Amino acid sequence: VQLQAFGGGLVQAGGSLRLSCVASGGTFSSYTMGWFRQAPGKEREFVVSISRSGVNTNYADSVKGRFTVSRDNDKNTVYLQMDSLKPEDTAVYCCAATLYGTIHSPLADFRSWGQGTLVTVSS
Repeated sequence: VQLQAFGGGLVQAGGSLRLSCVASGGTFSSYTMGWFRQAPGKEREFVVSISRSGVNTNYADSVKGRFTVSRDNDKNTVYLQMDSLKPEDTAVYCCAATLYGTIHSPLADFRSWGQGTLVTVSS
């Protein structure tokens, strides 16, 4: 499956952004999807994952209560609504897919990756 993320940009602290990730070339509903991010000088880290049906989700503690993941299997798209953004949320955000994994799978199990979209939060 090929993935392409959209929606990054520059926003002030406290603001919101919505990222989208569109999939092609596979059966989207067969994949558990995840969002990851990488800040400058830091390792890539997990943000959130969502099950194939969209019923189950798993959030990193750092974004719980502020970020919301959803998916539309008819549109082959997964979304990341980011509210109450903080400067420490600044990073390149990537979407990823795992065919056999679950919402609790480690980063290494996500085999398909999209290009990142940059989110910059100013203070």
